[in-house]
Amino acid sequence: MQVIKADPNGLVALAKPAGVLSHPNEPADEPRSLLTCPYRTDGEYFEWKGAASGAQRLYLLNRLDSATSGVILAALTEKLAKEIRALFQRRHIHKLYYALVFGVPSNAQQAWRDRLAVQKRGGQVRTQASGNIPAESTMRVIRSKRGDVPLALISLEPKTGRSHQLRVQCAKRHLPIVGDATYGDFAANRAFARTSGHKRLFLHSFETQFDYAWAGRTHSFSARADLPKEFDEVW
Repeated sequence: MQVIKADPNGLVALAKPAGVLSHPNEPADEPRSLLTCPYRTDGEYFEWKGAASGAQRLYLLNRLDSATSGVILAALTEKLAKEIRALFQRRHIHKLYYALVFGVPSNAQQAWRDRLAVQKRGGQVRTQASGNIPAESTMRVIRSKRGDVPLALISLEPKTGRSHQLRVQCAKRHLPIVGDATYGDFAANRAFARTSGHKRLFLHSFETQFDYAWAGRTHSFSARADLPKEFDEVW
């Protein structure tokens, strides 16, 4: 796991690869999780035995779907974790995603506003594009190509943080994210994997920025996870 940035206050940004769980849902998941050690859901932290100073903890501040790569945040202390989690709740965290989608948006920039329905059953989340939960994002086209298989690389800035929000908002506009095995175009995914050799969800948490108060001062934090090479190889 690559550490992108760590500040003196104990705030850490990691680059999560696609296919890695943000945290284990059960002990059997530990080998494919962010850290290969026990996770406490009640406090949302990983815990392990340190060499000399007893138990060590890393507090998880946000989550990414296992198929999504990119920036994920953690804190070394419970007090700092509460401060940053409160910023997430108040929507004071700026996040920027990149996605490769089938199709080309009609406009280079769009504001997407939808109302979603989110269901959680048996540890699984499913989101529908019709409901009463507001969801808002800003979309910008980075590059595109037309042809037999039109593709576009887009940036997505979510203003709200609903489960599977970006994946569902793209699919609703007939711009399914390449490799999305839940909301995407399954036939197009199979054909793309055969021709490109890449079989993954092409959604990446590229950048996270925010200011936070700590020890009587305001601190700025910004972290970027480089776009995986497969995003460039498809062009």
